[in-house]
Amino acid sequence: MSGIPVDPVATYRVQLTPEFTFAEVAGILPHLCELGVSHLYLSPILTAMPGSRHGYDWCPPARISEVLGGPDGFRLLREHARALGIGVIVDIVPNHVGVADPDHNPWWSDVLVRGLESPYAPYFDLDTGPTDGLINLPYLGSEADLQLLRLDRHRRLVLGDLALPTAPGTCEPGDDPLAVHQLQHYRLVPHDSRRVGYRRFLAINGLAALRQELPEVYDATHSWLRDLVAEDLLDGVRVDHVDGLADPIDYLRRLRNDLGPDRLLYIEKGLTLGEELDPLLPVDGTTGYDQLQLIEARFTAPTGAIELEETFRTVSGIEGDGDALLRRARELKQAVLVDQLPDRIQRVTDLLVATAPEVPAHSIQKAASLFICAAPVGRPDSPSHLPEVLAAIDHLTTEYPSLTAGFDVLAAAFRDPTTAPEALARIGEAVVAVYSVGVENVGFHRTARLISSQELGCVPLVPAINRTDFIERARRRAETWPRAMVALSTHDTKRSEDVRARIAVIAQTPQRWRLFVRSLWRIAPPPHTLVCYFLLQNVVGVWPDDSAPSPDLTARLAAYAQKAMREGGLVSSWTQVDDAAEDAVQQWLLDLQRGEAAELVSSFVAIIADAGRVESLSRKAASLLLPGVGDIYQGTQWWDDSLTDPDNRRPVDYTRSLDHPKARVVQTCLQVRRRHLSAFSPGSEYLDVTPKGSGTDHLFAFARGRDGIADVVLVAVRLALMFADPKARTKAQIVLPAGDWLDAFTGNAFSGTVTASALLGDRPMALLERTSFEHQR
Repeated sequence: MSGIPVDPVATYRVQLTPEFTFAEVAGILPHLCELGVSHLYLSPILTAMPGSRHGYDWCPPARISEVLGGPDGFRLLREHARALGIGVIVDIVPNHVGVADPDHNPWWSDVLVRGLESPYAPYFDLDTGPTDGLINLPYLGSEADLQLLRLDRHRRLVLGDLALPTAPGTCEPGDDPLAVHQLQHYRLVPHDSRRVGYRRFLAINGLAALRQELPEVYDATHSWLRDLVAEDLLDGVRVDHVDGLADPIDYLRRLRNDLGPDRLLYIEKGLTLGEELDPLLPVDGTTGYDQLQLIEARFTAPTGAIELEETFRTVSGIEGDGDALLRRARELKQAVLVDQLPDRIQRVTDLLVATAPEVPAHSIQKAASLFICAAPVGRPDSPSHLPEVLAAIDHLTTEYPSLTAGFDVLAAAFRDPTTAPEALARIGEAVVAVYSVGVENVGFHRTARLISSQELGCVPLVPAINRTDFIERARRRAETWPRAMVALSTHDTKRSEDVRARIAVIAQTPQRWRLFVRSLWRIAPPPHTLVCYFLLQNVVGVWPDDSAPSPDLTARLAAYAQKAMREGGLVSSWTQVDDAAEDAVQQWLLDLQRGEAAELVSSFVAIIADAGRVESLSRKAASLLLPGVGDIYQGTQWWDDSLTDPDNRRPVDYTRSLDHPKARVVQTCLQVRRRHLSAFSPGSEYLDVTPKGSGTDHLFAFARGRDGIADVVLVAVRLALMFADPKARTKAQIVLPAGDWLDAFTGNAFSGTVTASALLGDRPMALLERTSFEHQR
């Protein structure tokens, strides 16, 4: 294979661990070549906290992890990959560092020992003004936990697994730990304290935010990356959680300058429904959650989703339609802001009050809280979003007239960003944090109309998209972000692409589903209807095709159920575990997997499993051929029944054969893409291909080409449950673009108008390549 393609064909994401290092990744490179991917996409490669399984808790000084193979191991991996024509993209984490074990983070340890006198204190986003310079650490369950403090032989204050350094001269062997604690530059406080001494990544105590807006912090955390660029050891970068930064635009400009104009630059960024990526960002696009949502929505039956609302309401007693979801989302975000992220709103309030001391602080705080929970875009402090932001503030002012003075202060700050730039940046970060925690972490575990639409990037509020809107979004993406990633599964998705595809089929048979649930509830009455209804859809999503769950799957479901219950907080939580409630749900989950209940689940799965597989293949092809660059998450070239992390980060068996339906789709799509690079590279187009006749709702078709001329056509099955009948396929037709076409899967030739039956037979898709055209371009 010759050189690395300038425009990626597809990326392949691998999760590095102490057992799967650079050396092991080098060993799978021939497999990736056989698949046809062009770029290897690595999880973070820097030294992380001891035992880290993900690398997002990296610790300074920034250096390539020796556990993963060190700099020499990375160079060797790069050489092997380059020899095979595969580029390397690395995941970087600028927003935060790991602080769970201060002994392994010298910057953080020095701050704890020396307080604000530490040269590293400015590196962290500290909040010590209201505490006279003390750093509040929210590590206590309650104040009573302080009685458990002890001193170890290293003169560290120890609480459970936590060990904190002490300042020189503040303790001797035998000293009272509580007295020693009072002499430190930090104070241990309850986890729900209104004042946290450092900004965290979301609400995770072990990840402390960095101030990348300071040149010295940027330099200290990116010199290693500059070295890799200087040695030409990478082809691109993926930036984790860019929305957590004070000034994402300025940060990305600096990063782009370091990378140069030709290396790829992707950002992990959440976009609200209808929001498009800010054109001011000097990047190649997002990591693909926006496209995951688009594909998920197009493969979800809209009328079935509406019918499932009635079943959800009957089962749970809770409304699950769009308006109810929107209302509950705002309520959840407000609760999270107050209970889990109170430090965010406190700091915003302090900064805004300083700009308008004549306005009561409580009015400003309430107005800012309401706006954070109803913001129309992911980062409202971006200048390009000003009109939408001001419109949202006007709407809130009408809704809450008693807070007009507070909203006026907020609007004034947005109109003139120079008056309170830090407040706006903190509002922007808080919007992302409360959405991630309130909606994705909590809310997605508290509703269950159709959980395939409860995914990162997705909006359960609008689970489906019509053909017209889909086409418009695909065309715009081809014009504006042709190199952006298209994801279906990632290391963070709550269910794998195959599990979601099967669950989405439920919307194609909502009445059967309702009868199934009613029968199952009689056989195995749920101890908590909403939680169990949510878990049931996951069970159906991962249930084996031809047997009851294995012991391994039973254990995985139990671990998932525990995490889901604690994330949702309805029957238990991470901070207040209810063992009895959890045990009752776990017993119910076990009961589903045996006897009459298991037979009933197996019978329903038998109805939808084949359709789920068909649609999973169609989705995979779409992700690799739609505008952008398909991202293949490790192991998803085969069927994958993973649930949320850590389940989706399990080791992958790469000895499996590529003689597999999904692997064949990947290989064929990428072979076609390589043969027609101009049809997919920047400047190419998304072209509509129109089905006609009855049954056209079951066909997903489009072409890729340039200058209005199609070179490649994909025709795939959607809503597959009712499209297996050959008679139905005979009635649906596709009008192919002018010329002669050859199916890359079968070698069959076509032209003109063809029936779905002739084009597809009983297969899930046809991928057509042009073999002739009437005139030259």
